[in-house]
Amino acid sequence: MDNNYTINMLKEIIGKFCDDRDWSQFHNPKDLAIGISTEAGELLDLFRFKNEEQMNRIINGKKREQVADELADVLYFVIRFAQMNNIDLTTELKRKVALNELKYPIEKAKGKNDKYKDLK
Repeated sequence: MDNNYTINMLKEIIGKFCDDRDWSQFHNPKDLAIGISTEAGELLDLFRFKNEEQMNRIINGKKREQVADELADVLYFVIRFAQMNNIDLTTELKRKVALNELKYPIEKAKGKNDKYKDLK
């Protein structure tokens, strides 16, 4: 696989993979949301309680492939959830970024990690 795949192309790959295995019957919203959460939790476990130096060793060392695997699993479940529930990820991400631009205006949010309601 190269790096020029679109979300729609990835949806086709995942759809075929799941159709070939007759897995759609297991891919209801709850189970796919659990999959997203579970895989995100496994990614988090790699970094939990680590300091900056330890995290850098993980992301740049022998565990990099494990990090990539967990991240790919999260992406798989996100794409599959969208596919099974007719959610256009590109449209929705653009919409959400536009909302966040309003909630986090540059002049208030730049260089800050505050919740939008706490921006002064």
